[in-house]
Parts: sequence; structure tokens; C-alpha cells
Amino acid sequence: MSNPALSNNPALNGKTLSADELRRIYDQPAAQTQRPGIDTPTEAGFGGEQPPVIAPSDKPMTYENTISKTVLLFLTVLAFGAVGWFMPVLAIPGAIAGLVLGLVNSFKKEPSVPLIVLYAVAQGLFLGGISGFYEAQWPGIVSQAVIGTLSVFGVTLLLFRSGKVRTSPRMTKIVLIAMVGYLVFSLVNFVLMLTGVTPGMFGARSIEIFGMPLGVVIGLLAVFLAAYSLVMDFELIQNGVRNRVPEKWAWSAAFGLMVTLIWLYVEILRLLAIFRGND
Repeated sequence: MSNPALSNNPALNGKTLSADELRRIYDQPAAQTQRPGIDTPTEAGFGGEQPPVIAPSDKPMTYENTISKTVLLFLTVLAFGAVGWFMPVLAIPGAIAGLVLGLVNSFKKEPSVPLIVLYAVAQGLFLGGISGFYEAQWPGIVSQAVIGTLSVFGVTLLLFRSGKVRTSPRMTKIVLIAMVGYLVFSLVNFVLMLTGVTPGMFGARSIEIFGMPLGVVIGLLAVFLAAYSLVMDFELIQNGVRNRVPEKWAWSAAFGLMVTLIWLYVEILRLLAIFRGND
């Protein structure tokens, strides 16, 4: 959920070097070669290992090719979402495949276009299946969730472009801790739902605290976490473009955005279902 595909990516996380930095390092004696800003072996890595350096490319990643790859993945999700809508039995296999492919893509050292596209296919089947289920229960909820997702994305992007929203190291740590807590809650809630320990279709989310379903509080927190993740994605993409990393890393950027947007859509869909279920 913290998009390790982007945050662990040396091409996008701001750890690339400019041409001047590379030239300065090259001119230094071998025994003194370190990345600027790293003064000790501990900071450089385990055993003094230097972080990977990616030189500026002649065919760099740009905003345009990142957008085009993101649109391609979005259309893939949409196309296979239609398949999942009419064949909801594929939702569970799609969810499992999407989880596995998401983890594989997140921790690969190099982006794999086939695996990223397959991730979009699997998630499309999953989203189509659950969207069809929710739409059958509450007509119109899918369009509301889509509008909500696009609205959060658009507002976050505008605030980022205006410079009013940026990440900070302290806030990022807090958000990552909250994401781990949310993940643990989601796994526990899933087990409770499977075993029938908690009543209601949302498991522990259906429990009311001070007259408000726990799912509403958790859902609002998840939407905030996803929105902050979008800001992290935008900053990492900005780093990649500024550092003129190779174009292939635009696939990692597009994948990271899709991970966050899919998470955001599912949370808004579930949040709307809880609200409408209490009408």
C-alpha cells in the first residue's frame, strides 16, 4: 500500500545523480567515492554498500510517457473489469492473482511490462466482480465510487501542482505506520468474516461505536492514507522526470499510481456501501 514499486525504486526516489554529480564522483580517488550527502558507511548501506546510481538517459521518462502508460493500464483494468462484471466468479481468482502480481512487481529491481499488464488484467477481473456485486445491492453506487475516486485524485493533483501539498519525513513515517495497522486490521477482519465471528456483511466494520459504524471511521482513514500515497506517487514521478531516468521506469510509475487508485476506489466503494446500508 505504500507503493514500494516507487518508494524502493532508485530511479524514482530521488537517489539518482545529475551529470555534474557523476562527473565529480568520477574525478575523486576510488577510496573516497561516495554519494554526496552520505558521510558514513552506515548511511550508505549495509557494509558500506553504495546505493545504486542511475545515470541520466538519452530517452528519459517524461510526464507524457508516464501518462500514456497509466492510461493504457487504466483501459486494461476497464476492459477486464467488464469481463469480471458479467463473470463475477472470476473476482476471487483475480484478487489472488492481483495480490501476488502486485507483490512481485513491487519488489522487482527492474520493471517488467508483461507482469505489470497482467496485474492490471487481474485487478480488472477483481474490480469488475465486486463492483457488479455492490451495484446489485445498491444501484448507482459504482458510478458514485468512480466519481469519488476521480475527485480525490483530481483535488490531490491540483493541490500538489500548486505546491500546497507536499510530504514530510515525519508525516510519511506516521502514514506508513498507519498503513501497517490498517493492513493488520483488514486481515483480521477478513478472517472474522470468513469464520462468521462478527455479524454484518462488513465484519468488524459493521460494529457501531458511539452510534457510528467502525467501518466509516476506518474508511475515512483509508481514504486519507490513499490520498497521501498519491502525493508520494506524484513526488516520486517528479523525481524521475527531473533526473531524466530511463523511460522504462515510467512503467513503474504507472503501476504505482494504479495500485493507489485501485485501493482508493475499493475504499470509497465500501464506504458508500456502509452509508447506504444504514439508510
